[in-house]
Amino acid sequence: MNSNAIPTLYPDDADIPRLMPDPYALCWKTVWNSHAIPPGLEHLVLTGRVASSVIIAFDDEGEPFRLSYRLEWDEAWRLKRADLSSVSSLGERFLSLESDRRGSWWDGEGRPLDILDGCLDIDIWPTPFTNSFPIRREQMEVGARRLFRMAWVVAPALTVKALPQAYTRVTTKRYLYESLDDSGFSAELVVDDQGLVIDYPGLFRRVGAAGG
Repeated sequence: MNSNAIPTLYPDDADIPRLMPDPYALCWKTVWNSHAIPPGLEHLVLTGRVASSVIIAFDDEGEPFRLSYRLEWDEAWRLKRADLSSVSSLGERFLSLESDRRGSWWDGEGRPLDILDGCLDIDIWPTPFTNSFPIRREQMEVGARRLFRMAWVVAPALTVKALPQAYTRVTTKRYLYESLDDSGFSAELVVDDQGLVIDYPGLFRRVGAAGG
């Protein structure tokens, strides 16, 4: 058994540890505005405490873009480093972020990013994977609601800012996500035993998972 394999969030039997394959590959289809633009696809490989992913998708104007990212975190699902690159009609963009896992952040040149003070998690658009960070770390009881301050990264421009969000555990495998900015956006996410998104209504749908 691989000692780096990742335990499930909701084991069926507390006496039998349930482990994800390591490495573990997942694919999500993008389904936003699907009546007007083709769907995109994300392919992510999860190995221990590292995720590497490539997304091919279309923006709201139907322009294609490519996003690659690599994330590293600690045993408590607190982000340590994020490296992102995108290619689109805006050109090629790069973004690197580092966190001390206590709410302080730096860019790839080691300069402090005071605008992200207090953030523990990263939330990247467009991927459902980063929703798993607060879900995995907090392991809330059903009915509990938690507030978070997120480092919100938007592709393909790769802008970053702090964004307040909330998660409420509705059932064992359903979470209500709320963006606490002026948008008023919310969605009920369906997750698997590991807290990884299966269905993000109107935005993402998982279409495959495999490991060995």
